[in-house]
Amino acid sequence: MTGKSRRGFASMDPARQREIASRGGRAAHEKGTAHEWSSDEARNAGRKGGVSVSRDRVHMAAIGREGGESRSAAAREARLHGQQVEREVPMQVAREGDRSVPVAPSMAPVADRAAAAPRSDEAPAR
Repeated sequence: MTGKSRRGFASMDPARQREIASRGGRAAHEKGTAHEWSSDEARNAGRKGGVSVSRDRVHMAAIGREGGESRSAAAREARLHGQQVEREVPMQVAREGDRSVPVAPSMAPVADRAAAAPRSDEAPAR
């Protein structure tokens, strides 16, 4: 025997399998035994997935390259049609303990905003 025979659930067409599985999920929710993710569980699962994916350096390089190619193609297309290319607003970085956290310019620390804003005792520029 070279392979396993497809019997029972495995022999059904995918649409029928999905229908049966969907009924089981609904029944579990009605019964109250279905697992429901808390935000902490979901956050932790997402973090683990991100760590797992980012270990594959070849994959990360490929998706980075694809993003760069897509972005440059969009800019090239915009130039061909005489459209203005949108530029992202540069993000500032705030130190939070031992890590850096990107901060939008409007969210910059008050001291930074105060330095950038004109003082009330100065005459307005003309």
